[in-house]
Amino acid sequence: MEKVQVDILGLSTSPHTNGAYALILYELEGDRRLPIIIGGFEAQAIALKLENIKPPRPFTHDLFKSIADAFSLHVNEIVIDELHSETFYAKVVCEVNGEIHEIDARPSDAIAIAVRFGAPVFVSEDIMAEAGIREEQKEAEEGAEAPVAVIGESAGEAGETPKGAENRLESLQADLSEAVKSENYEEAARLRDEISRLKSSS
Repeated sequence: MEKVQVDILGLSTSPHTNGAYALILYELEGDRRLPIIIGGFEAQAIALKLENIKPPRPFTHDLFKSIADAFSLHVNEIVIDELHSETFYAKVVCEVNGEIHEIDARPSDAIAIAVRFGAPVFVSEDIMAEAGIREEQKEAEEGAEAPVAVIGESAGEAGETPKGAENRLESLQADLSEAVKSENYEEAARLRDEISRLKSSS
């Protein structure tokens, strides 16, 4: 599996996401970014560690780190390697007594663990190619066709005429380009998913 290393760009939220956050990962040797929608608890667990704030009592991920340290378990890396029905899947690659184990996890939990172990985070190239959002050049010509950043197979709403679906797709792509330029990644993720649904139903 070809994979690319990513790091955390930041966390963002908006009043339209019902308490969810967009975790933004960026490609270390490229210009793609990957927004993943996560829950508030997981966002807090990641943010506290990034800011080096120690809570009065250990969070679940801190507890895992303490148990792992007690039993000499080392986290080698995190790999986000699957994407099904707009849901990302990850694996925590651990080593204990010379044996490697891959443990299934949500990306949010896996990354909360990664920041505590200082473990590298990777995304499969296939997922980054499908769901990553490439940064737009600010001087791109107005009206130029916006690149499509989609999940999976893409597409339209049932009952729309091909022309109607095409016009809606163009509008969504323009909105996606604008969201990326303004670094509104939670909106970019929503638009990306809508483009995906629109394409797959057309």
